Amino acid sequence: MKKLLILFSLCLFILNLPTVKAIDIVEYSESAILMETSTGKILYEKDADIERAPASMTKIMSMILIMDAIHNGNLTLDDKVVISENASSMGGSQVYLNTGESYKVKELLKSIAIASANDAVVAMSEKIGGTEEKFVEMMNNKCEEIGCTHTHFVNPHGLDAEGHYSSARDMGLMGTYLVTNYPEILEYTSIYEDYLQRPDGSNTWLVNTNKLVRFYSDVDGLKTGFTSTAGYCLTSTAKKNNMRLVGVVMGVDSPDNRTSDTVKMLNYGFNTYKLSTIYEKNKIIDEVTVEKGKDERVKILLMEDATELLNINDKAKEYTINVKLDKLTAPLKKGDKVGIAEVIDNEGNIVSNVPITILSDVKKANLWDYFKRNFSILLTGKRMYK
Repeated sequence: MKKLLILFSLCLFILNLPTVKAIDIVEYSESAILMETSTGKILYEKDADIERAPASMTKIMSMILIMDAIHNGNLTLDDKVVISENASSMGGSQVYLNTGESYKVKELLKSIAIASANDAVVAMSEKIGGTEEKFVEMMNNKCEEIGCTHTHFVNPHGLDAEGHYSSARDMGLMGTYLVTNYPEILEYTSIYEDYLQRPDGSNTWLVNTNKLVRFYSDVDGLKTGFTSTAGYCLTSTAKKNNMRLVGVVMGVDSPDNRTSDTVKMLNYGFNTYKLSTIYEKNKIIDEVTVEKGKDERVKILLMEDATELLNINDKAKEYTINVKLDKLTAPLKKGDKVGIAEVIDNEGNIVSNVPITILSDVKKANLWDYFKRNFSILLTGKRMYK
């Protein structure tokens, strides 16, 4: 009887142990989210869809459009940008650009990424959009494209304005889009301090508003924010053990508490999860037929690593690949997306969808190719693949 009472008391003790809820990870943030970038999985969230003033985290979308313009060939890092009166008159965080001065795109991008310069981002918005208003329209269109549903921008810098808002989830989507599609932006956002060289030969000292790039070894971005309406905000990113996380905290009462909540989230993610690489990028997974191709058969391969996000204590699983091909008709180029590879675990769950491409270019067959092909069939009775 005594043993039963002891056992009963022990059970009551275990049942009443305090549990750690996801909501307990952040202490000071009004809303927050933590994402893993390659899978898009949400590791933690708190009121992530509440619409709030995003302050200078707005510049993440502005940087996306700058990188889009460079990627599309409409802009280069060495292009010159002349500073307008509108840009030079911006308040808030700035690098004090003067009307009529000329700067290279890379200098203004550095000023935006490191010093959160409002004057620099307005100058870039005018360069890309023609006008600041047109650029803002582009920002909202891009938000819709990448799946943001709780965001509306009215300026490219993030100073408080009516109708200018976002959410932790949307900022996480923007941050993930930026670092996934344009990882070279991290060459700028990871800099702690640098100098802006001015036309008169003088230098302006740039210090990163995101102190974590100096004090948290794995953090290499992304963008802070503060206004009286927004409070202190931060979209951060860090990479460790081949896993990249993007975290967002919004509505924090001090920069120290903003840092504290961000570090707690990142530590939680890295200590709880791991990214398992199932198949590596460029793995050849099949050989398929191409209609009207000079080569009738071509190998297909993965365009990205196939990964799965696992609990850090989980063991590896067994996987299979289900290929979903588009209709393949020559001509085709290596690098063209030709379908999706579904990676399926031993429980039948699709754990990763990876785009696939072809190993080599396939030219369109000509009459001589068809003649050789048909002649081979006549001689051997079999189709000869090249």
